[in-house]
Amino acid sequence: LLTAPLPQERGGNNSFTHEALTLKYKLDNQFELVFVVGFQKILTLTYVDKLIDDVHKEFRDKYRNEFQQKGALGLLNGTFDFKDDFMRLLRDAEESSRVRAPTVMKTFEQSLKSQKTVKCMIETRGEKPKEKVKNKKNKGSKKEGTEAAAAPSKASGGDKQPPASGEKEELTKDEILQKNREEFFRRHMKAGEKSRSPKPDTQKEKGKKPRVWDLGNSNAKVLDYSNSATNGSAEACPVEEFDPDMALGDKNREPGRLYDLEYESEDEAEEEKVVQNTSKPSAKKGGLGGMFGMLKGLVGSKSLTREDMDPVLEKMKDHLIAKNVAAEIAVQLCESVAKKLEGKVMGTFTTVTSTVKQALQEALVQILQPQRRVDMLRDVMDAQRHRRPYVVTFCGVNGVGKSTNLAKISFWLIENGFSVLIAACDTFRAGAVEQLRTHTRRLNALHPPESHGGRTMVQLYEKGYGKDAAGIAMEAISYARNQGFDVVLVDTAGRMQDNAPLMTALAKLIAVNAPDLVLFVGEALVGNEAVDQLVKFNKALADHSMAQTPRLIDGIVLTKFDTIDDKVGAAISMTYITSKPIVFVGTGQTYCDLRSLNAKAVVAALMKA
Repeated sequence: LLTAPLPQERGGNNSFTHEALTLKYKLDNQFELVFVVGFQKILTLTYVDKLIDDVHKEFRDKYRNEFQQKGALGLLNGTFDFKDDFMRLLRDAEESSRVRAPTVMKTFEQSLKSQKTVKCMIETRGEKPKEKVKNKKNKGSKKEGTEAAAAPSKASGGDKQPPASGEKEELTKDEILQKNREEFFRRHMKAGEKSRSPKPDTQKEKGKKPRVWDLGNSNAKVLDYSNSATNGSAEACPVEEFDPDMALGDKNREPGRLYDLEYESEDEAEEEKVVQNTSKPSAKKGGLGGMFGMLKGLVGSKSLTREDMDPVLEKMKDHLIAKNVAAEIAVQLCESVAKKLEGKVMGTFTTVTSTVKQALQEALVQILQPQRRVDMLRDVMDAQRHRRPYVVTFCGVNGVGKSTNLAKISFWLIENGFSVLIAACDTFRAGAVEQLRTHTRRLNALHPPESHGGRTMVQLYEKGYGKDAAGIAMEAISYARNQGFDVVLVDTAGRMQDNAPLMTALAKLIAVNAPDLVLFVGEALVGNEAVDQLVKFNKALADHSMAQTPRLIDGIVLTKFDTIDDKVGAAISMTYITSKPIVFVGTGQTYCDLRSLNAKAVVAALMKA
């Protein structure tokens, strides 16, 4: 059925339709594999994408060694027993696509309202709420006293009323009203004086007191870390006692699991209302003209032209730029969609807007799913088999959160059972080494050696300030190899992409130490600046590298994702420029606020009106 060559355009579609059948495929450029799934066109199978992704990963990992050793001959002459694995993956995909059972409403007995009595819900006018008088011990005695005092006064008033008939005859109506008003005001003035309880004589001390922090210390010598040098030793980093809930955040999480980024999309009721409101005026125009106009906009009986798509593409481009997509990339995306749709015959009962929007969504999802996928846990285990540490280098501009997200990734690796050595190669910024030392103490408090068979899971290697960062990284990697560490995380100083001396130093660090993974840390708040940063970082690494094939950026860590709401365009800009995957997404300040990118969730937020 696939007579045409497989398209590898980044904005293209990965499906092929022939008569009543539909094929979906996925390419693996590393081993030159094509995974194809076919099904009837009339069926709407929601689990096809998940199935083909799972089969791709399972098949590649299972026969990885055979592909690497035999190459193309291994594909032609090899025997692949994959039937049982495929049936298992198919069952899992079908189970995941089943609609969840609707949530059962609580019964009245299970609700909080059923626990309240009728008496507590009745409020008498003028009565004070019970919460305010709960902690007052002598309130009951005062209330009883006032009631007792009020009772004889009423009784005395009642006794006076009958004999006062003679007086009433003497007093006029105006005099009686004036007398009642005076008695009313006098009674309320006495009640107000009684309610004002005298305040205790404790007076506030004058002067401003210094604020005492929870983890602070009044002794300046205890806080002085300037002369200490750990050099990977855990003895200089004592275990720190603090509240673990403050550092972990989510208590119900599964340890060691990297959750996908989620986006709660709102109901489509608003969109349906907009469609109904726009369709009503066309129906009211009257006559056959309104009916034919409506059918002309819906029934797809013509091929799309550039003139039809230009107004929609212009709105889409403005929408992408408003969501923080770089302007240049927004223009290129719209051009790619226009070339793909030009001359295409529209389907029945579809509009130009819906057709362009669907094509743009497919292009965005494909951009966020690059060809090379970074699986750090698998690569760390592969390095373990070769008895060497897995080295990761973090780079980026100033203030994007390199050290904070390095600590989050350290915590994630420790929970998966890997020991981590942090190399403090930021020898320029004041407080950089102390920040990493604090993270090391807290990580050791969360995962003490007693919980790991006496093995210290995270240590810091530092040589102070003003030293050569490339030399410190080389010493840290050698130390990790001798001490048996699984992972080395190299923290570098933040630098602007236009600073040539600092970019040369970064290229030297990467070229000399040859890390397994180079991660660019960028924040989700940037728009056009993301393109400039990544282009110049890659260019600097290529220009200042001494190797014939220079080492460039391998992946992206997108930080501060919790501050942007639905303006997620920086993710599109970064992946479009580098064709590299977003490996981690930072979503908060605790160690658990680390997620993996969910392309469909990001696109849903991006296309939200």
